[in-house]
Amino acid sequence: MKDVVIVGGGIAGLSAAWRLRHLDTLVLESDHRVGGRVRSEKRGRYFLNWGGHVYAGGDSATSWLLDNTGVDAVPVPGSLAGLHMNGKLLLKGRVETYPFRIPMSLSARIGMLTTGAKVFTKVGKYARIVGRRKGESEAQRQQRVYDFMNDISFKEFIGDIPADAQALFEPTVTRSAGDIDQISAGAGVGYFSLVWNIGAGLSNSIVGGPSTLTETIAAALGDRVQLGAAVNEVVHKKDSVVVRYQQDGLEFEVEARTAVLATPAPVTHRIAPDLDADLRDALSKIQYGPYVSAAFLTGETERRPWDNAYGIATPKRSFNVVLNMSNIQHGYSRERHPGSSLMTFSPGTLARNLMEMDDEGIRNTYLQDLDQVLPGVASDVTESHIWRLPLGAPYCFPGRGKLQPTLTRRTGRVLLAGDYMGSLYTETAIQSGLNAATDVRGLLATHRQTDRAGLITAS
Repeated sequence: MKDVVIVGGGIAGLSAAWRLRHLDTLVLESDHRVGGRVRSEKRGRYFLNWGGHVYAGGDSATSWLLDNTGVDAVPVPGSLAGLHMNGKLLLKGRVETYPFRIPMSLSARIGMLTTGAKVFTKVGKYARIVGRRKGESEAQRQQRVYDFMNDISFKEFIGDIPADAQALFEPTVTRSAGDIDQISAGAGVGYFSLVWNIGAGLSNSIVGGPSTLTETIAAALGDRVQLGAAVNEVVHKKDSVVVRYQQDGLEFEVEARTAVLATPAPVTHRIAPDLDADLRDALSKIQYGPYVSAAFLTGETERRPWDNAYGIATPKRSFNVVLNMSNIQHGYSRERHPGSSLMTFSPGTLARNLMEMDDEGIRNTYLQDLDQVLPGVASDVTESHIWRLPLGAPYCFPGRGKLQPTLTRRTGRVLLAGDYMGSLYTETAIQSGLNAATDVRGLLATHRQTDRAGLITAS
């Protein structure tokens, strides 16, 4: 009997597996690679990227995992946030000043100013809400963040404003793959807190690309990670958990003392039929938005004006941000080496519109828009790849806070992990994986004590 079976080889499952690597552990991943929505590939001195791209530093679970696995991360150099809209590209200056420097009508500018002031006031309140308080648990802090302005959508909060004014807000608010009328007001304000406080949150890049972390963990675990293993059912027995899965066309069953389900909420709901009814109900209410991303490699030999920029918001385009994944190499090198690596990201409705096209149609649409944002870049592209995720990312919707106590309650021998468990993206995924691993250790310790007590009684 295994100590633990971990279902899902994304960053949450791998974080749990890393902490439990000294136990009898099995990781089952349905895909033929590890990482889930963390996905990058090396290309010489650069890397192509399609998923998570910046990470928390300081006193964070992400920082702990990077240090513990020996994977290097560096602060993103140069400008983390730029803006392109109505023919104007802004790469320098304070982010808060960008809207004042974009061409727009007087009515749109007034709408932007009044709404911006409204959001700015709430950002200050959010900063006080999100701060750690002495003596409280991380779960208490997370609940407070979820409860902040969780009764209305961001669209309801800002009201009806001119199209250009709303367009300025959308790339920031929709970053988690929900649309502006789907995401809670508090979550939208939280995203602006991240953008307006550059460097205070997500501002580190993994050297060699994000998959360096997931692949390093998988390599250390060796054949305890099984790819192409699609789990069909996870059920409790009296003192164990049974996991049934398919691999290479064959049916398998493995029994373990515990299990960690590090899968998206809908998958967890489907494969774990005997979880408590209220927990299954909460899982069924978690909402995901789709996204489409693309990775581009270019071959230019000259410096480009955007070499020092990392992220450029792109309202009114087919993608809402273009990310310069080669910013790390250009920013830390005195010599300007040939080529670059770029990523485009389209969440929510933008993704739904693109998914009606084939890959070539998406590629052409992206290249046309890229050439408008970064003039001349389309002719420099030497390699490109499209990635579609219908079940993209979970987002915080009005009423989401009420589900949190149920989702984080430990029930039986099956533990949950994943980025849907909190509001901090990859940090939540890693933290929830580590928390699940801690709970597994506790359950196993209790199991051993019970076994010893039984032996003593029997003797």
